[in-house]
Amino acid sequence: MNNAPTRPGAGIEQEQFLAILSREEALTRFDAALFPRAVPVERRRLADALGMALAEDVVAPIDVPPFDRANVDGFAARSTDLAEAGEGRGVKLVLNDERIACGTEPALPVLGGTATPISTGGPIPRGADAVIMVEHTEPAGEGIAVRRAASPGQFISYAGSDIARGETLLRAGTLIGSREIGMLAACGIASVPVARKPKVAVISTGDELVQPGAPLPSAGIYDTNGAIVSAAIAENGGEPVFLGAFPDDEATLEAAMREALAGHDMLILSGGTSKGAGDVSHRIIARLGKPGIIAHGVALKPGKPLCLAVCDGKPVVILPGFPTSAMFTFHDMIVPVLRRMAGLPPRTDAHVTATVPLRVPSELGRTEFVMISLVEGQEGLVAYPTSKGSGAITSFAQADGFVRIEALADHLPVGAQVEVTLFTPQVHVPDLVIIGSHCTGLDRVLAPLVQQGLSVRSLSVGSLGGLAAARRGECDVAPIHLFDERTKSYNEPFLSPGLELVPGWRRMQGFVHRKGDARFEGLSAEVAVKAALADPACLLVNRNQGAGTRILIDALLGGARPEGYWNQPKSHNAVAAAVSQGRADWGVTIAPVADAAGLGFIPLAEEHYDFALVSARRERPPVQAFLAALHSPEVRQALEEAGFRPA
Repeated sequence: MNNAPTRPGAGIEQEQFLAILSREEALTRFDAALFPRAVPVERRRLADALGMALAEDVVAPIDVPPFDRANVDGFAARSTDLAEAGEGRGVKLVLNDERIACGTEPALPVLGGTATPISTGGPIPRGADAVIMVEHTEPAGEGIAVRRAASPGQFISYAGSDIARGETLLRAGTLIGSREIGMLAACGIASVPVARKPKVAVISTGDELVQPGAPLPSAGIYDTNGAIVSAAIAENGGEPVFLGAFPDDEATLEAAMREALAGHDMLILSGGTSKGAGDVSHRIIARLGKPGIIAHGVALKPGKPLCLAVCDGKPVVILPGFPTSAMFTFHDMIVPVLRRMAGLPPRTDAHVTATVPLRVPSELGRTEFVMISLVEGQEGLVAYPTSKGSGAITSFAQADGFVRIEALADHLPVGAQVEVTLFTPQVHVPDLVIIGSHCTGLDRVLAPLVQQGLSVRSLSVGSLGGLAAARRGECDVAPIHLFDERTKSYNEPFLSPGLELVPGWRRMQGFVHRKGDARFEGLSAEVAVKAALADPACLLVNRNQGAGTRILIDALLGGARPEGYWNQPKSHNAVAAAVSQGRADWGVTIAPVADAAGLGFIPLAEEHYDFALVSARRERPPVQAFLAALHSPEVRQALEEAGFRPA
């Protein structure tokens, strides 16, 4: 544990802990400051114990079953009476004058040459050591004839054969689920000692945060971390208490943190852990209790700004503000501590081996976690990186798991075999895999497939990336929109052997501007571009290199490089957002996106959005379903309504 003294003063504590620790060193210090510690115990009724961890071993107080009982409907008899029974020689038994049902205590013993009718679950009467199935008997006067021998113990469950009195039924640390509740109920146990769930206070920080459901002001963002951190706490044995989002006001936040620590076992904040002037959370911690900050800055990517502290025995964690950073650091660094406090065993993760299809760069000196999606390749599973940055919440929702790049590596090479830690216990390989350029029109095609029960994975890696994946056999179809300057045609010139073109739809590309902008209103595309280039203050938002739209823009500019040329977002939506929010004055996007953003639109050229189909996969049922949906009247109508023109 770091025993450096804590001193008052806003800047001192901040600078004191700026040394970046390795992941392992930070975990070691955090554990040393928190453990060993007793796990609080409470007694709960079975109905209220679901999802909790047993605090003590549970010993069976009775035998289960508590008596010898029949496993089938039939007759309780003595096996020695039936030693000579067979198909050619039936043995007659006299029936006793009682019928044993469930819950009926036998009154008469089974003597030699007799049998007693018995139902499944009925107690075995004195003298009987076997049960004969009804199907193996036939009526014979006032008794039965048995034409099959019986062995001792046949169709009998003996007392304690399931659970023996005095045996350990469940051990401490066992997570109580429906099966465990069934075992406890079978032994007559109505309540059990469980580890009390640690109450974890959750606070989001940031002046920009707005709670879901409220109107979103300019420059505001919805508070994602409050909800996702609370859910992750509940998944790992804690009882989350979300206290809300607080602005970056030191006095207000300190009061909230003190109140949270007073009434909870743990405090988790998100945001306010960096070195910026507005980040105040870590400055408050030194005043909340000893020893204070254990680690501030961990060699992780994402998650470097993580702050770990212990204040008078209670863990205080400040997660990075970006959702992906927050969740990776929570699952990697905080979940082990939370589960120990909840009396739960360490989390067990499932792993699979997969191949990385492209080079994945990494920052030397920091352990990096890269989220991936799994698809079936020609030689096994393929792991596609899906991270959109530490601020992207969809990265977690769309990924199957993650790979870890060690701090001493600066990349994963193409073709590397990696161990993938899964987010779920099993691999779910999709029925249909689409890798390439994304379009909102694609959602109209895939919707009916999902409704039919097909699992679909669509990875947006761009047209060229999609073609490469198709050539390697990693997808069924690759959406592309590439213009060939030599032939003046779309897509067909880019196909290689083994790929065939499936026409998709046409998207009108156009010059976009804010409505009412006198520089462009009512002009033709050619004149509008000239007007933009003639005005030095007119700011362009470009597109990324390799995009079909970028080729069109460069052709329009004719070698010019106006202000904003190097602002190169990767999507049509980002272009529309930049123009509508005033961060740029013009750009090129597609008509449906421009309409949704309320922008002025001047048509430039119609783009072909088609599909490169892997010929060897054409006859697969999911591919046939995709082609049928693509050509169906319902989907064509939906595309037209969305502003696209089906091919």
